[in-house]
Amino acid sequence: MTDQPVVEQVDSSVYTVPTDAPEADGTLAWDKTTLVLVTVRSGEVSGLGYTYAPAATAELVDDLLAGVVTGSPAFDVPRLNEDMCRAVRNAGQPGIGAQAVAAVDIALWDLKARLLRLPLVSLLGAARDDVPVYGSGGFTTYDDRRQDRQLRAWTEDQGIPRVKIKIGESWGTREDRDLERVRRARASIGDATALYVDANGGYGAKQALRVADALAGHGVTWFEEPVSSDHLTALAGIRAHAPMDVTAGEYGYTLPYFEHMLAAEAVDCLQIDVTRCGGITVWLRAAALAHARGLDVSGHCAPHAHAHVAAAVPNLRHLEWFHDHVRIERILFDGVLDPAGGSIAPGAGGSPGLGLTLDAERARPYRVR
Repeated sequence: MTDQPVVEQVDSSVYTVPTDAPEADGTLAWDKTTLVLVTVRSGEVSGLGYTYAPAATAELVDDLLAGVVTGSPAFDVPRLNEDMCRAVRNAGQPGIGAQAVAAVDIALWDLKARLLRLPLVSLLGAARDDVPVYGSGGFTTYDDRRQDRQLRAWTEDQGIPRVKIKIGESWGTREDRDLERVRRARASIGDATALYVDANGGYGAKQALRVADALAGHGVTWFEEPVSSDHLTALAGIRAHAPMDVTAGEYGYTLPYFEHMLAAEAVDCLQIDVTRCGGITVWLRAAALAHARGLDVSGHCAPHAHAHVAAAVPNLRHLEWFHDHVRIERILFDGVLDPAGGSIAPGAGGSPGLGLTLDAERARPYRVR
């Protein structure tokens, strides 16, 4: 169609937000988080997308992707996704290459929905009205009081019926403290709330099975990345013997990654991160792969980037309401969603696209590029 709107401009910016306390999981520690924001414009309408990635990701957007997208039909997002994936080939698609593509892809879908004056979930087609969420945080650096306060804020104040904490502390060398923190978490939330754990690949295979047996005694139903997701045979062996669901997938940057994980029968629920996997275009394809095998998917972190696409697939289990990213998205954006009762309702207010707008004044102190 010759009269289709075209992408006229692509811009990137970078924001770094300090954490509100020191944070760590089983294999990494951090005290700040960086968000790379992409805006795309057609006429008077702009769309936004973002990824949580190093600032260098913005340079890939500017140097390798902006020229591919600018001047192209704004509605042809899958075509542009393929063009962008080819453009980052020599730079390395897995990693920040895929994250750069993801940020632009999300922005293009947001732009398309805004041009059509539709919430993004309406453009994609809704499979559900509400998206279940789980509270996620419980960092290994938290003391007992801080962990208890965070868990009670989700369960008692917001009514979220499922929560997750980090274990596998110091590459699995503090197993006793891991299990004591799980015990305390169960005491904080009571028996009716689902309890999940995430080891971030910190355990060895035999250790993970031993820990899984202990976790079952505390009613844990979700064991995320008990070993590194790079080791699919070990992950599949744990899945075959652990009494709870074994999950992974957050480090998937390309569609074949998810197919390999599914073919290995390594997970009970596939985690997909829209800000890493190449954006909404690829997220939908990965969800379809899982659906074909009778498996659910779960959106990993970046809740407001996921909300609409999560509502568009029939095999969604839930979305991670991750402490860091929720806090950052509330600082930077207007239009954020409310998880009260344990779910969010993307598109319910009728705002077009993702429903987000950058608050430049609030964001200015955190802008680094």
